[in-house]
Amino acid sequence: MTITSGDRDAAESEHADEREGSADTVEPEDNTPALELRGVVKTYGGEPAVAGIDLTVPAGSFYGLVGPNGAGKTTTLSMISGLLRADRGEIDVFGVEARKHPRAAKALMGVLPDRMRTFDRLTGRQLLYYFGALRGLKSRETKERIEQLAEAFELTGALARPVTDYSTGMTKKLMLACAMIHAPRLLVLDEPFESVDPVSAQKLLDVLRQYVDGGGTVILSGHSMELIERMCSRIAVLVTGQVLAEGTLDEVRGEMTLEQRFVDLSGMGEEGGGLEWLHTSSA
Repeated sequence: MTITSGDRDAAESEHADEREGSADTVEPEDNTPALELRGVVKTYGGEPAVAGIDLTVPAGSFYGLVGPNGAGKTTTLSMISGLLRADRGEIDVFGVEARKHPRAAKALMGVLPDRMRTFDRLTGRQLLYYFGALRGLKSRETKERIEQLAEAFELTGALARPVTDYSTGMTKKLMLACAMIHAPRLLVLDEPFESVDPVSAQKLLDVLRQYVDGGGTVILSGHSMELIERMCSRIAVLVTGQVLAEGTLDEVRGEMTLEQRFVDLSGMGEEGGGLEWLHTSSA
């Protein structure tokens, strides 16, 4: 896949200084991981949200990032996608150094961020066309892909409606279609199944499996251990900004279920105290 300067990732506007040192065209290297993080750090007010993590996501994998609330998952995915700048460390996307070539790295990715903010006064069709234009697709190609994506996500009948009228599940499907319209090599998805009904979740899962089977790579965060076990070939458990376990499902969970292992690593299995007064009888 050739990366051109025509890419106009919406996230780019948050970093005007990224234009310095970015290349117009960068070819990703063959036989390299889809994603590499080395010593990545992000702090807020002197407190580390991500404390020097290292991750390697193999190309063609379905990679899960799990952890309790506040563990640093969204911050990590935001740095990968370029929505945040790491304080320290390096992030490579298919061998492209994101710090040196931010446009090129972003062109390889499709992103579904947390708290989906979009132009919801547009119709579904208009929003998809807008994303295609941002990614430098020609009009005819964009229109063809809109129809194909709408059919895959079962959104054809809703394309003429404004996005503000969509349900949560429909909006998630539409935003994932927007993230995929330029045929990215890597999808970065933050809680793609949150607040999604089982039918919509299954449709999302079917499309993502087809994408990975076709050679794509997915990294996503999630809280449903059952879904993570069904989807992911590798996972990392993130707690207080640190990776406490990483590997295949069998390597991480060992003799436990994934949920038991998650609770064990998160330190949430200890019985809380200090609420003895709730147990007093009112009789």
